[in-house]
Amino acid sequence: PRLPPRPRREVSEMLRGAVLLLGISTASGFLNPSPAALRLPSTGRAALATPSSRTASRSLSSTPSLLTSNMVMTPVGYGKHHLSKERRAELEATAKAIATFGKGITACDEGPGTIGDRFEKVGIENTEENRRLYRQMLFTAKDAEKYLSAAILDPETVYQKDDNGVPFPELLTAKGIVPGVKPHLKVYQIPGGRPQETVMQGLDSLAVRAAEYYAAGCRFAKWRSPLTIGADGDISDLCIKANMEDLARYALICQSEGLMPIVEPDIVLIGDYDLETAVEVNTKVQAALYKAMIDHGVWMEGSTLKPNMVNPGKACPKAYSCEEIGEATVATLRRVMPAAMPGVNFLSGGQSLENAAARLSSINKAKGNSPWNLSFSWSQALQLPLLDLCKKNPPGSPLPLEEMSELLTKELAIAGAAARGEYEYSAGQGDHKAVSPVTPVDMTDKGTGTLDRESPKGGFLAGLFGK
Repeated sequence: PRLPPRPRREVSEMLRGAVLLLGISTASGFLNPSPAALRLPSTGRAALATPSSRTASRSLSSTPSLLTSNMVMTPVGYGKHHLSKERRAELEATAKAIATFGKGITACDEGPGTIGDRFEKVGIENTEENRRLYRQMLFTAKDAEKYLSAAILDPETVYQKDDNGVPFPELLTAKGIVPGVKPHLKVYQIPGGRPQETVMQGLDSLAVRAAEYYAAGCRFAKWRSPLTIGADGDISDLCIKANMEDLARYALICQSEGLMPIVEPDIVLIGDYDLETAVEVNTKVQAALYKAMIDHGVWMEGSTLKPNMVNPGKACPKAYSCEEIGEATVATLRRVMPAAMPGVNFLSGGQSLENAAARLSSINKAKGNSPWNLSFSWSQALQLPLLDLCKKNPPGSPLPLEEMSELLTKELAIAGAAARGEYEYSAGQGDHKAVSPVTPVDMTDKGTGTLDRESPKGGFLAGLFGK
């Protein structure tokens, strides 16, 4: 009120300009937008050039990284899109089908080598036929379709058939379970990067393979980018940028070939970082992911997120309750995830079924009015207890498929309840217990280990066995 009229108008217009830029940033789902990600209409540029806003114009022109004459206001990928209306509708329908409330994803995309290692540990011979029989059991367990909306397959499994000669993608589709595929190859250490900083290989040949997978009946794909929080409590900008742009390029290529992309930024549990650090780093990584996806023109409505739950490092010396972990995970999503994406399917990351189910149920209870379906995409949490059933038999024995199937049905019922926020867990279940600095902790897991898994001889899993 004490300012003379003209300076007051100039200050007001400067504030409106700042609010405009902030609104564009937050509404687009990312911070610090690049010049290519914003479009300022010609009328807006003209307004900034008027005499009454000369001060604001000079101020903004002095920061070319925020506003230049060739900036765009509409995020790339909206408005006139390179995908046809029909293709966008197909991708969105797939994403919504996978985001069915109370259902989740069975992740059985381990390659022959990985599943072979698991077979070897329990005395099962690693043959293609054993792998086929095992996957068939995972898809045909009683009531599986009540709890599963999708299944991620290894390329080998895509081309295998059931005992009646029906290809697995066709079998799954008939049961109302959307078949998908893991198209990425192997991880590669970033030259000159920090230890355990990697990128995933496979983008060069992705378009051709994606078209083949679509023709074979797959309707989505999943690409994992593992990330490790370093001793300084952070991930390098180089590693984040390389992996998030790879995920965006993968998503763009998959959508062009008809596959709905699931993007998986997997911050693994290695380290002693606390929950507050986990929230900060997960927010940073996801913000970079969504910005990269929008910059690349990915159709956000036709994509799905598969993240880690926001947990402290498994060597963290501070204790956290299951509820705190659930609240931290929801808070991270609410800060940066676009509402356009319909679903989130959390990986288990080496957590036991007991802990993963408790934490997922806690996440859904903390969800509030968040717009996304929050569910599971689990491999080891479901499969490792099944494989433990083989240990009681002599090495080389056949897979105990009937017993495995019965146990899987019980596990899926637990996972489904957690996806609805209805799984009631006992006191202490799902908590992160403080780790003493002198307690030895396995630090080799990258989301593929067997962390804190209970023995089927007693405790939580004993209830599933009915013993």
